[in-house]
Amino acid sequence: MADISTIRHSLAHILAMAVLRLWPNAKLAFGPATEDGFYYDFDLQEKISEKDLPKIEAEMQKIIQEGHSFIQDFLSPQKAREVFKNQPYKLNQIEKLINESEKQISVYKTADFLDLCKGPHVKNTKECGVFKLIQVAGAYWLGSEKNPMLQRIYGVAFATKEELEDHLKFLREAKSRDHRRLGTTMGLFFFSDLVGPGLPLYTPLGSRLRNSIVALSRQLREEIGYQEVITPQINKIDLFQISGHLEKYEENMFQVSSHYSQKEYFLKPMNCPQHIQIYASTQRSYKELPIRLADFGFLYRDEKMGELLGLARLRAFSQDDGHCFCRPDQLEEEFSKLFYAIDKAMQIYGFSYRLRLSLRDPKKKEEYLGDSALWQQAEGLMRKLLKDRNINFTEAAGEAAFYGPKVDLIVKDSLKREWQLSTIQIDFNMPKRFGIYYVDENAKKQTPIMIHSAIVGSPERLMAMLLEHYAGSLPFWLSPIQMVVLPVSEKFLPFAQKVLSSLQKEGLFVELWQENSLSRRIRQAEMLKIPIMIVLGEREEKASLLNLRIRDNKEQLEISLQQFIKKAKEALIKREKSLTF
Repeated sequence: MADISTIRHSLAHILAMAVLRLWPNAKLAFGPATEDGFYYDFDLQEKISEKDLPKIEAEMQKIIQEGHSFIQDFLSPQKAREVFKNQPYKLNQIEKLINESEKQISVYKTADFLDLCKGPHVKNTKECGVFKLIQVAGAYWLGSEKNPMLQRIYGVAFATKEELEDHLKFLREAKSRDHRRLGTTMGLFFFSDLVGPGLPLYTPLGSRLRNSIVALSRQLREEIGYQEVITPQINKIDLFQISGHLEKYEENMFQVSSHYSQKEYFLKPMNCPQHIQIYASTQRSYKELPIRLADFGFLYRDEKMGELLGLARLRAFSQDDGHCFCRPDQLEEEFSKLFYAIDKAMQIYGFSYRLRLSLRDPKKKEEYLGDSALWQQAEGLMRKLLKDRNINFTEAAGEAAFYGPKVDLIVKDSLKREWQLSTIQIDFNMPKRFGIYYVDENAKKQTPIMIHSAIVGSPERLMAMLLEHYAGSLPFWLSPIQMVVLPVSEKFLPFAQKVLSSLQKEGLFVELWQENSLSRRIRQAEMLKIPIMIVLGEREEKASLLNLRIRDNKEQLEISLQQFIKKAKEALIKREKSLTF
């Protein structure tokens, strides 16, 4: 039996065959295998919906049972043009292959279906049985908004029915935890067509959650000696020419024009060049180093439409960004400080993690700045720093930043999905490109080492992960509404207002709800996943007690206001997941 990736690739072809049988005028784009299945992109006059998936699936099963062979053939460029003359997206690919000096165009034939493909494929369609079509989505041709919008049909496929069922169960759970859905139902953020894709708008509650994430990163930066700076969001082209961003990163940058100047400007995709300018603003002595700068400002990257994903992949986002300029003899200590801050953050958020040493791809040296000697020095240094601390790590070629190697922290969420969050990067290239220096004890100029770092990466991306990891039931200290006061009736409103005022004075995020019935307010609090409901009626007022309903706990308990405040403040200071009584 063929391996699963080959089966998935063949299912993409079978999907295209089925769609052509049902919609003969369909124009075909691409159809690759994916990590857990396959997809194919189509240009169709008719709008395909998820209601059509069972019909397409049935046609695919019919093709599979017909037992067709996958046969590879090779066509001359001219013959390929003739065969695919009614398929514009295939013609586009043929011209690309010809420009790449392909003398023979590889195709695969299955019954009367022919597709551009280098393979491999299964021998017979009957080898492809365990699959499920799951989604229809829009996708721009070649990922560019300038091109036509196509219809993409996704499927999943596995070696056994049990594996498929397990994966479908996982998808249902992931869908229920999708941060885009939770963000809407919990009233945290949204997107507007008038504002633009990848540009989120945060409600007061969403802003409060994001600010809590930033506050922890800010506190950890201060603990290890970083000082916060503020830098502009637009910069002259000259800055990015020197930094190398224009050479290696321009396709991800937004260009900005001025009505009053011919000079080109760009929105910043990273903070490092600006931080170098702060360092270079005055002469530096070896005694001043290390100089540690932190920045929590917004960054902008021109991500492709098809790659945007809620808060997990944005065009406007922030980073808890830091840059340290140090001497070689200070590098080890600075590395340790950053590991301390990152590990503490992960403990507070409740994440386990692994480390990846991300290296340059030696086969694609043209994608990176600097010469091989500098890269080997930086990679060797990072490897040594990890080994000296007996830290387990894996290595990944091709995952480095374009200016230097990095250590990436990979976090696993409650669904066992991996997210890349924190990073530490050593950079010998950018300091040299800008010519920055410090004066050593012998009055000679020396180039500092630059350490790039992010404690949690992007607060927005972390917000997405936290919502999905906790299924919206955020830890107490992070919850934008930590508790809600619910008077049983209007008669107890004055008592409820006194309780509200006492709690707000202690810096707790608390609201008073009095509209609608008590049962409806309780359901609303449950939907918003508020950690604590405080129900106040006659018994509570007479006894000066609070009736608490704790999230995910069916039992109710009574406690005095002062005891409750003490418990809540302790949980807030310690950043605890929940209150313990």
